[in-house]
Amino acid sequence: MHVLISGANRGIGAAMADRMTARGDDVTRTARAAEGHIPLDVSDPASVGRLASELGDRPIDLLVCNAGVFEDRGGTLGDGFPPDMWARMFAINVTGAFLCVQALLPNLRAAKGKIALISSQLGSSENASGGNYIYRSSKAAMINLGRNLAMDLKSDGIAVGIYHPGWVQTDMGGSGAAISPETSAKGLIDRFDALSVATTGRFETYDGRAHPF
Repeated sequence: MHVLISGANRGIGAAMADRMTARGDDVTRTARAAEGHIPLDVSDPASVGRLASELGDRPIDLLVCNAGVFEDRGGTLGDGFPPDMWARMFAINVTGAFLCVQALLPNLRAAKGKIALISSQLGSSENASGGNYIYRSSKAAMINLGRNLAMDLKSDGIAVGIYHPGWVQTDMGGSGAAISPETSAKGLIDRFDALSVATTGRFETYDGRAHPF
């Protein structure tokens, strides 16, 4: 199985890539700048285009849109969340995922592949506890993106899953988070393996629970 993972240089992305490689999958690891990874800046259409050109017509069985940033942590309502931060975070967290799907759609169609979007429970409308406005909004947009992609790609035999990876001990989640990247990766890969056109469009946690939208 050929798997392409964005943001595979650290954290959950690296753990997923390592685990899938270990079980025998052919993993294309991408990152903005990391030795041993194919360069990919998901916020740059030219970079996404170069990746698509490099892959040519090679089929993709699973595209994992994992690249993301969380830059607005701790921002205050009075003077935080500047416009350029909104633009940058949406460009990476939402537009970047869409650009990858769009550019690699011929590769996915060739394999009748799957798309996994790594979102967050903070994007759920039922988890509105305040703060982190940009991150929450971008992850909510990713949930919506996944739901609509699932509708449009179902006739192509391409399944789309949306996932909350858990609160993970990464640079983004912090050292006090609940689970390790390896635990999250194992659960997510189980979800990817189970994903099918019959279950397309669902929002699930890494450990298999249905998550409210």
